[in-house]
Amino acid sequence: MFVHPAQVADVLRRHPEIVRGRLVVENPDLNDRMTLHCETTDSNPALAEAIGSSIREVTKLRGEVSFCPPGSLANDGKVIDDLRKYD
Repeated sequence: MFVHPAQVADVLRRHPEIVRGRLVVENPDLNDRMTLHCETTDSNPALAEAIGSSIREVTKLRGEVSFCPPGSLANDGKVIDDLRKYD
C-alpha cells in the first residue's frame, strides 16, 4: 500500500467540515488497514460515507473513517502515521 501525503491533502480539501486529518496505517493479522482520523464537529454517517468515497477515488484503496473532536490529533506535522509491524 502506498499513499502519498498529497493524496491525503486532496481528500481533506474535498471536505471543508474536516479541521485536520491524519491517515493511520496498521496491519493487524498482517493485513494492511488504513483509517483516516478526521477532526470535525460534524460526525454524521453521510459525511463518513462521502469521505470514504473520496479516499477510494483519490487513492484507489479502501479506507475507514474515524471522527474525533477538534484539537485531539497531535499537531506534529504528520499526515500519515505508519504503525505497521513486521515481526
